[in-house]
Amino acid sequence: MSQEHLDARRRQILDGAALCFARNGFHATSMQDVLKEVDLSAGAVYRYFSGKEELIGAIVAETLGSVREAFEEAARQSPPPPPDELVASVLGRTLAARESLVVDGRPAFPRLVIQVWTETLRNEELAALLREGYGSVRAAWGRIVEGYQEAGMMRADVAPDHVARTMIASVLGFIAQQSLFGPAPVEVLRDGLRALTGMRGGDAGGSQVG
Repeated sequence: MSQEHLDARRRQILDGAALCFARNGFHATSMQDVLKEVDLSAGAVYRYFSGKEELIGAIVAETLGSVREAFEEAARQSPPPPPDELVASVLGRTLAARESLVVDGRPAFPRLVIQVWTETLRNEELAALLREGYGSVRAAWGRIVEGYQEAGMMRADVAPDHVARTMIASVLGFIAQQSLFGPAPVEVLRDGLRALTGMRGGDAGGSQVG
C-alpha cells in the first residue's frame, strides 16, 4: 500500500476511536466498539494500534504536538501576535481540524478533552504524556510572554510563567465550557481576552498589552 493510503487508514482509526471515547468514555468503550465505528477488521486496526491505551495516547500526542508547534512558531516571531489573536487562531485551527467529529449534534473534541482529563487520574502513562505536552506548551507560552515584554507590549514585572499558566487555563476552561454547555465560537474567547488585557488598573499610566 502507498504511504498516503496508510496515513488515511491511520487517520480513519484515530477519528473513529476519538468518537467512541467522546461518546461513551474510555472505560465503557471496547476495541470491538472501535472496530464497528471504523468498519474495519481487527487485523486492520491492530496493524496500527495495539489497543485502547495506544489509541488514546496517539490522539493526545497528536493534539498536543500540533498545539505546541503553533505556539513555538509564534514564539519565534518578533513580536509575537497579541494574545487574544494568537489564542483564537490556535484554538480555531485545533477545533476546525476535528470539526467533522460530532456526537449528538455537538463537536466531539471538547467532550474528548474531558474524557482524557478523567482518564489521567487512573492512567499514569497517559498522565505523564499529558504533563510532558503541557510542559512544552507552557514553555512556549513563556517565550511568547518574554517577546511581549521585550517589545513593550506587556508589563515586565510579572513572571512569564505566571502569564503562561493563566493563558493555558483560559483555553482549557473555554473547552470545558463547550463540553458542558454547548459550542461557542472562538471569537467569544478572543473578545473576552481582548477586553481583559486592555483594562487599566488604578494606575492608568501603567503599561499593558497593546
